[in-house]
Amino acid sequence: MNVPLLDLKAQYSTIKKELLQALEAVMDSQYFINGPAVKELEDLIARYSDCTSAVGVSSGTDALLCALMTLGIGQELPACRTGRPCPGVDEVITTPYTFFATGGCIWRAGARPVFVDIEPDTFNIDPSKIEAAVTEHTKAIMPVHLFGQMADMDPIMTVARKHKLAVIEDAAQAIGAAYKGHKAGSIGACGCFSFFPSKNLGGMGDGGMITTNDPALGERLAVFRNHGSKPKYYHKFVGGNFRLDTLQAAGLIVKLRHLDAWSAKRRQNAQRYNELLAGVREVTTPAVRNYNVTIVNQYVIRVPRRNELQTFLKDNGIGTEVYYPVSMHEQECFKELGYRRRDFPESEKAAAETLALPVYPELTDPQIQYVVGKIKEFYTR
Repeated sequence: MNVPLLDLKAQYSTIKKELLQALEAVMDSQYFINGPAVKELEDLIARYSDCTSAVGVSSGTDALLCALMTLGIGQELPACRTGRPCPGVDEVITTPYTFFATGGCIWRAGARPVFVDIEPDTFNIDPSKIEAAVTEHTKAIMPVHLFGQMADMDPIMTVARKHKLAVIEDAAQAIGAAYKGHKAGSIGACGCFSFFPSKNLGGMGDGGMITTNDPALGERLAVFRNHGSKPKYYHKFVGGNFRLDTLQAAGLIVKLRHLDAWSAKRRQNAQRYNELLAGVREVTTPAVRNYNVTIVNQYVIRVPRRNELQTFLKDNGIGTEVYYPVSMHEQECFKELGYRRRDFPESEKAAAETLALPVYPELTDPQIQYVVGKIKEFYTR
């Protein structure tokens, strides 16, 4: 049996007709930049995320970068021409266990990423360790809602209010997730989403969105995503070309109608894995806090002999992925930050032991049983 990590063709086959109709309408209009579909999608995502504003951008990465720039976080270029953080530069506290864009955007904005270790069960940033990392240079906290489950936001917001820090939610993997009834992207100053094709709400290429409940910030974000121009050709700010293509917006509008059903099926598949893996002592299944609603962007287990297991599953036609094999503080490009091995043991342990299994909505129960059967076979050989 072949079980890919993700099967986008299976999803496409169920919405092909309505998706092609939406794309054809844009083609007929020839309105590819800031077309009506962009504004429509922004309004839909704002309502879906319980926010007053949403601003479409070119990727989840650019969502983070645009948010940092708009909030004024980072070093001005003339003061730091090397591109590296300088003494006294703004600091942003975040997790070392995440996709590179999180720390990379902080660096690109001219700020210094300051890492804090993760919780061993959820893999999200450990709120109890954040305040100790705050300095006079700290300007923001960037929690990541990893694998579709939101970070513990109440204590994070408590620290942020105490020290007057902005909170930027990296919700790239968490659209539709909820924390104590609050949607991802609705709690901090803003939330940043990705529409990378593998996401629950995936586009036909790169795309992203920034949400906020601050109307003034929403207006500034819209200006910054368009070269800082308002009105046209007049620039009070230096922004970027972070616009979301109209074609992407049109396709995402179609997919948004199905998002809740897709996420529910992912939760169902995750629960099935949990049941079937319950008796396998070598496997630790994902932990979901009882106040959270996860969208299961990834189903990540913790196992011994992870690399051997991954090879065995591959040899048996099962796709898996390691998210993420190198913690952020050990990336070569961040060596100047001065971190060392064992600075963040939980992150390093997760990087060595975690493995993502197929969990996409179209996955069948026989496929899940096959995956679990092969995992059991590996550990009982």
